[in-house]
Amino acid sequence: MVEPSGAPASGSVPDRARLSWLVFGIVAFVGGTMLGWDAGLLQAVVSPPALIRAALVGGSAVAGLALLFRALRNLEAGRGLHSGELGAHDLATLVRGARYVFLAVAAFAAGVGWLVGHPLPFIVALVIAGVDVLETSFLLLVVTLRR
Repeated sequence: MVEPSGAPASGSVPDRARLSWLVFGIVAFVGGTMLGWDAGLLQAVVSPPALIRAALVGGSAVAGLALLFRALRNLEAGRGLHSGELGAHDLATLVRGARYVFLAVAAFAAGVGWLVGHPLPFIVALVIAGVDVLETSFLLLVVTLRR
């Protein structure tokens, strides 16, 4: 059951969106690790033709800015100025805000990897995204079950 705010009703089982974020984090982490082992595939992903690289750099910059904007909105909304103490909904909003900050860093790192044509920033981006999504998914599951 979901409340109008988009948060699960208290006492409900974590919804599929939260579990899908968890799966996404595992896939990004494992994918980044596997990509780091295959040098030929990694070089093909990191240095495509110039026009495609330019589009990927631009897309990464736009995605990073959008994620950063969303992070700032969530962090501002989760501050809980309307009440004296931090509620479970506010805590979940803050955790989501932190998730979006790290995903923005990952998007910027991927863009730098495509910009310079070097695999290290790209691998760092995948690891940042994977670890962050796994960590925040577990935190959100704890917050949901705590309610």
